[in-house]
Amino acid sequence: MDGNGRWAKRRFMPRVFGHKQGVDALVRTVLACADRGIEYLTVFAFSSENWKRPTEEVSGLMGLVLVAVSKYLGKLAADGVRIRIVGDRGQVSDKLRQAWEQAESSTRHNTRITLSVAFNYGGRWDIVQACRRAIADGLQPDELDEARLNSYMALSYAPDPDLFIRTGGELRISNFLLWQAAYSELVFTECLWPEFGTAELDAALAQYAQRERRFGAVPSASADEAATC
Repeated sequence: MDGNGRWAKRRFMPRVFGHKQGVDALVRTVLACADRGIEYLTVFAFSSENWKRPTEEVSGLMGLVLVAVSKYLGKLAADGVRIRIVGDRGQVSDKLRQAWEQAESSTRHNTRITLSVAFNYGGRWDIVQACRRAIADGLQPDELDEARLNSYMALSYAPDPDLFIRTGGELRISNFLLWQAAYSELVFTECLWPEFGTAELDAALAQYAQRERRFGAVPSASADEAATC
């Protein structure tokens, strides 16, 4: 969800104002995905590298999470959204962890769409923590394969993402879902995140619908024939 700071800067406003507008875009997108039958949505809210940002901005982001939970949790819960937080919780405040726990517990029975919020998350961190947990469980090297390691990943409860969208014009995945996005279809858009809405979502879904997903296999003859008709 990139572009909050640039969106605010263009309006001569503090970066945190862009993050506030980004929360509104997130709620809008979650409900739009649910309306389109999408069952899992994972968003990158705060990376493990974002601690390098100015202290004022980091502090504002932490406070914004608390405000967002207070403002939107009831609505999301009523709309059937299940919220799960993925990432290293060790570096955040007790107050923030309590807000996350409230969001998770109050929506745990919802089934319409699962919203996974990656906070203090990094793809490399995820792989390392999965390996550490596997070692702690006493797994031997010959017992570890892709399926077993996947069971230790932070998003083991969700299917691998079919579609990976990045806003803001950046053409990289920036340490997000390195394990899970191995075969995701990538869509990059110039749209800044606060302006992301149903039109941009539908455009990304339309791009996805045009892709041929082979997962390393050779397309069948029937598929080739269909493509030439």
